[in-house]
Amino acid sequence: MLIIPVKEGENIDRALKRFKRKFDRTGTMRQLRKRQQFTKPSVSRRQEIKKAEYIQSLRDKEEM
Repeated sequence: MLIIPVKEGENIDRALKRFKRKFDRTGTMRQLRKRQQFTKPSVSRRQEIKKAEYIQSLRDKEEM
């Protein structure tokens, strides 16, 4: 549970912005969306390899 102390005289919009930022950092929504659909381990491994290849290609292009 996230607790955001609101300081005296602080604007509620600023406190809400802090809450949203803290909520995003916890990764709760990403985890919820990921759990909505099951992916086989082989598929997830294939996606990780594909992502790693893409990142490596970007780094190779950057070196040139």
